[in-house]
Amino acid sequence: MIDTGTAVKELCKLKPKGVMGRDRKIFGEVYERLLAFYGPQGWWPVTPPGGCSLVYSGGPADDLQRLEVIVGAVLAQNTSWSGARKALENLSSHKRLDFRSLLEISQGELGLLIRPSGYFNQKARRIKNLLSFLYDRYGAHWERFFAEPVPGMRRMLLGLNGIGPETADSIILYAAGRASFVIDSYTKRLFYRLGVAGRSVAYEELKQRIEKALAVESALYNEYHALVVVHGKERCNSRAPKCEGCPLKPLCARRGVSPPSR
Repeated sequence: MIDTGTAVKELCKLKPKGVMGRDRKIFGEVYERLLAFYGPQGWWPVTPPGGCSLVYSGGPADDLQRLEVIVGAVLAQNTSWSGARKALENLSSHKRLDFRSLLEISQGELGLLIRPSGYFNQKARRIKNLLSFLYDRYGAHWERFFAEPVPGMRRMLLGLNGIGPETADSIILYAAGRASFVIDSYTKRLFYRLGVAGRSVAYEELKQRIEKALAVESALYNEYHALVVVHGKERCNSRAPKCEGCPLKPLCARRGVSPPSR
């Protein structure tokens, strides 16, 4: 595990030159400020051995927990995390949260168990397709997928129905533990408001800018994305951002934010 704070500080010491230099400075400073304000987040939440509820304990430690993260990444599509969490807890309590059980369960039964996540029939089909792909390609040693080169891993995931860039990058970063930065609505909103990116910036454009500006370290990407999400939920929300006391206020262009009433 790297010291992500030190890694970013070293990058920020470099003299900014051109667009790359400016990106390195702003993306590095945002990370430093968020980490100092919120502290480490311990993402992705997983169920501890013998437990029944998810815990933010630093991410998956074994293949069973990595599988849980894969399933959770699909369940989190177009829904709140509370719904995805409930669906995962349903699977766990019914002893279905392992690779063999998820392969054998019918799509209909799976859909009923993950109903709290919304779009449950669609997500059941996507989970079954994803796990069937892993089994067809790697057999009982499905976890070998995590050792694939990141570009190839990402191409394979994006080739599956219902797996878009955010889900693919979440699986690569949090389940495989490999460096692939996740861009979500919180990330786009934050960097738009800061004046760093356009309102409708393309996923791949923002992803590439961030990855070029930062050290290629999975632990750094993990912590950075987690901090952006907690900041988006607690302060930089869509309707009523809490700008007073925000750790990023000195950097913020306040794009799209109404000025305070007098």
